[in-house]
This record gives sequence, C-alpha cells and structure tokens, in this order.
Amino acid sequence: MCAKLSVPLPSLTRPIDRLLSPIRDFLRIEAAGGILLLAATALALVWANSPWAQSYDDFWHIPISVGIGSFELNHSLAHWVNDGLMVIFFFVVGLEIKREMLVGELSSVRQATIPIAAAIGGMAAPALIYIAINAGGAGAGGWAIPCATDIAFALGVMAMLGKRVPVQLKIFLMALAIVDDIGAVLIIAFFYTSDLQWAALWAGAGIMVLLVAANLLHVRKPVVYGILGVLLWIAVLESGVHATLAGVVLAFTIPASFRIQGRDFVSFARKAVDEFEAAGGNENDCMTNEHRQRWVHGLEQACEHVQTPLLRLEHFLHPISSFFIVPVFALANAGVSIGTGVGEALMTRVSLGIIVGLVLGKQIGIMGFTWLAVKLNLGSLGEGVSWKQVYAASWLAGIGFTMSIFIANLGFGAGENLYAAKIGVLAGSLVAGVVGFTLLRAFTSPRT
Repeated sequence: MCAKLSVPLPSLTRPIDRLLSPIRDFLRIEAAGGILLLAATALALVWANSPWAQSYDDFWHIPISVGIGSFELNHSLAHWVNDGLMVIFFFVVGLEIKREMLVGELSSVRQATIPIAAAIGGMAAPALIYIAINAGGAGAGGWAIPCATDIAFALGVMAMLGKRVPVQLKIFLMALAIVDDIGAVLIIAFFYTSDLQWAALWAGAGIMVLLVAANLLHVRKPVVYGILGVLLWIAVLESGVHATLAGVVLAFTIPASFRIQGRDFVSFARKAVDEFEAAGGNENDCMTNEHRQRWVHGLEQACEHVQTPLLRLEHFLHPISSFFIVPVFALANAGVSIGTGVGEALMTRVSLGIIVGLVLGKQIGIMGFTWLAVKLNLGSLGEGVSWKQVYAASWLAGIGFTMSIFIANLGFGAGENLYAAKIGVLAGSLVAGVVGFTLLRAFTSPRT
C-alpha cells in the first residue's frame, strides 16, 4: 500500500514566508541546540565535581586506535572529539558561511556591512583588552579566546523570550556570529598551527584539487566528497595545521547549484502527478503498477535535483551538529573542578583577560563598530530593531563558550593556564548571558 502522509505539507504561499523559512528553521535548531548545550555543560560540571570526578578524567582519556595496515591513528577519546567530531561541526559552519555568502545575509555588500562591522569590533576589542592585561605574561598566546561568539548558546537565550524578540534581531546576531566564525577559522589557521609537515600538506593540496575538480565537473554524489573529505582530514591532521580546518575547506567545495530549475521542476511534477493519476487502477496499487512506480521514481529524482547538495547536506548535518556533536564537545571539555582553587584561578591574568574581554570587550566593540557603520550610511538596523535591543544582543555575543574553549585548548594544551582559561570562559559567558537576557527582556515587549 502507498503510505499516507501523516502531516500536511507546509503551505508557503507568501514570498516573505519562502524567504524566511530557511532562516527560521536555522534559528529553531540553534535555539534548541543551545538549551541542550547548556544541559551538557551542567552535566560536565556536576560530573567533574562529584565523588566520581576521577572517572570523568579517565573516561575522556580512554585511548582509541584506528588503523589500516601499518597506518594507525592512536588518540584519547577527548582528542577524537576535539579533532574528529568537531571537524563535522566546522564542516557545517563552512556550509552555513557559503550559503550566507551566496544567498543569505552576507550575499550583498549593504546587507553584510552591519554584521561584518559588528563582528570585527566584537573580535578586535576583546583581543586588545586581553592583550593589554596579559602582555608579556605566560598567557599572552590566548588572546583569541574572548573573540568568539557561541551562536547556539546566544540564540538559546533568545529562545527563552519567545516572540518578544524581533526576527530581524535574531538574524543580526546569527549573521554576526557567522562572520565571527569566519574570523575564528582564520585565526586558527594562521596563529594556532604547529610545525608543518610538508609531505602531508602537499597531499592535502592534491586532494583539494580533486575536490575542486569534482565540483567543476558537477559531481553531486555526497559519497565522493565524503571519501575525499576523510582523506583530506587525515592529511591535514598529519600536516600540523589543525584538523578541523579540513571541514571548512571541504564545505567550500560542495556544489551549490541546481541541476534543474524551479520552473522545470514544476512542469515535470505536474506531468508526473497527471501520469500517475492517468495510470488508473486501485489507488493503493503503487507496488504493482510499474507505470506509477516509474513516475514516482522520476518525481523523487526531480526533488533531489531541484535542491543543491550544499542545502541537502546542511539540512541533514545541522541537527546532528547541534544536538549531538556540540553537546558532546561540551561534555568532554566543560568539566572543570570548581574547588578551593577556583577563586585563585579567577584572579589570574588569563581568566581576567577572558572575562573582561567577553563581558566588556564584546559590547564595546559591537556597539562602537555598528554605530560607526550606521552613521557612515553603510547599512541600517533591521526593521523593528532598536539600539537598546542591539546593545542587549551585544551582551549575548559575549557568550563565547564552544569556540572559546576550543581555542583555549589550542592555545594552552594543558596545565594551569588552560584551567584558568576555562574558568574565565565559563564565568564570562555566564555573566554575559544573564545580563543579556535581563536587558533583552526589558527592551522587548510581548507579541501575539
């Protein structure tokens, strides 16, 4: 029997609905993912400060080996999370960046100016504050830690206010965070790369050529990019460049073109439905009516061809990244011991630089650069968005959690500075989130 639809198909009749639907889906997933991320962080903190704290450390240091023949990768579970699973997270980030640059908030100069200006200010000011506090100290290498914005956490906080928050303000924060991610990727590439292994680097370059060639030849099978992507990841992992960058590089080679245009799809879909109906027979004879099967299969292929591989992969992987990978990363990295040494850690230059950078640097940089861009008439705030609401959002941008901890791991590796950095990230993000939520609630009104 033919399966009946259990839910009605969505009706997107207005152009504005069709335009905002992908953005709303993105925001809904990110907001829900932020709530799950908060739960994973709380679990990590409870576990690391419980009578079973040693088991937390032991679990994430379980060695796991993967190899073929004489080639073997042997790393701890935490390392596989940070350098393996997070590659998928960065791949999704790369897909989002590419989509935004092609058709989203970063697709035109005027649209992109305000979030770009806000992101540049939101990265520069925290970095300068951190450098001023840590100049000449052992923690100077962590200057990029307070530059980051955790979009999942920030949108999760916004989600708690429901419809009070204008959609345009959410889009502003989303675009700002995506530009922020671009900056973080560039920072990791240029400033947190160890000694280079040129043989592996050249191998990675060769794989990149194959990926670009596949794109130019209009290869659309995900399995091709998946196999080449794994090989690229191994090459980058062995090269000394941080392995997660392979995810971003791979994302930019994923095709973003349609195989058939919307008008052709509509014509074919109508013909397929007409032929399906004209085939006659019992309405539930899909399994026995070959003519109907042929048109159903053709319609299925048409549905695939009217979507880009980029959008299909993003749609598939975005929930996996938000609901599994990022929470697992938080569970593996947020478990810091909050004991007698936490007060001392909070007063270190590393921790103070991060806290002041996230709490003050973000709002100073974002507000200052946004105000300047608007005054120079390079862009405008979204419809229905006030300066007070932008100021509240600048506080939320100070939630740096995921990317900040990731960069802290790269900058410090292990030891007292890493502990102080994680304490600083948790404290700064907590203050920024609570104050941002309070301000946003005060500066918005209930909507029906």
